[in-house]
Amino acid sequence: MKSHKITGGGGIQLHLVETGNSRGRPIIFIHGFSQCWRAWSRQMSSDLADDYRLVAMDIRGHGLSDKPRQGYADSSLWADAVNAAIQALRLDHPILCGWSYGPLVILDYIRHYGEDSISGVNFVGAVTKLGSDEATSVLTPEFLSLVPGFFATDVEESVRSLESLLRMCLAQEPSAEDLYLMLGYNVSVPPYVRQALFSRAFDNDDLLPKIRKPVLITHGANDAVVKPGTVEQHMAGLAHAQIQMMANAGHAPFWDDAATFNQRLRAFSESL
Repeated sequence: MKSHKITGGGGIQLHLVETGNSRGRPIIFIHGFSQCWRAWSRQMSSDLADDYRLVAMDIRGHGLSDKPRQGYADSSLWADAVNAAIQALRLDHPILCGWSYGPLVILDYIRHYGEDSISGVNFVGAVTKLGSDEATSVLTPEFLSLVPGFFATDVEESVRSLESLLRMCLAQEPSAEDLYLMLGYNVSVPPYVRQALFSRAFDNDDLLPKIRKPVLITHGANDAVVKPGTVEQHMAGLAHAQIQMMANAGHAPFWDDAATFNQRLRAFSESL
């Protein structure tokens, strides 16, 4: 795998990892809250790499990307990050695949840059709004009970909450090796970044009906973070979207059942 450092919105350095077929259709993977590119390891190391150019980015404040104290509330800076990846790596009409918080970043990009430079979108366990009662209503009470701990500066409390989050994301108990790798990159995100991500207040109700490029909505039937019924809300604004409800999968279906997820992503790409 190749590592890249590119300049994103506001001049910060963003870290991306690339693998796969350099002449294949690009897919950009955008991880969720407090994660990093390694969340997509079961895609990056899969047979998708035989046919597709796979790029996974560490979003602002995460992984090996810069972690500034400011700029997380600015929609244009999130949009600039995705545009920077497309331009710097010369990605020809990529599919944007975002998990959980990642779809918010994708929608920031579409709001500021439009759809002309992408070929399609895959929303995975998605939220599309933040900072309102309506936005909170799609999140489970169990997840919401963990939120104060995400912002804690006390290390033990922070680690406890993040470990609970990881277990909540997965349909099955992870191996000790996987759990501690995941916990490591979750803990590396500073509490001020986690709080800033949750401090945004906006929705995309105006934008969703305007999207014309193909959309695939993937959701785990056993998602314990974002309620599976949220898919119906997405469909209200994205009537043309394809729906994939994954049985025996939780909030991270690309991890719980990578083979099925990858097969469906491949089929979606081939249909474009």
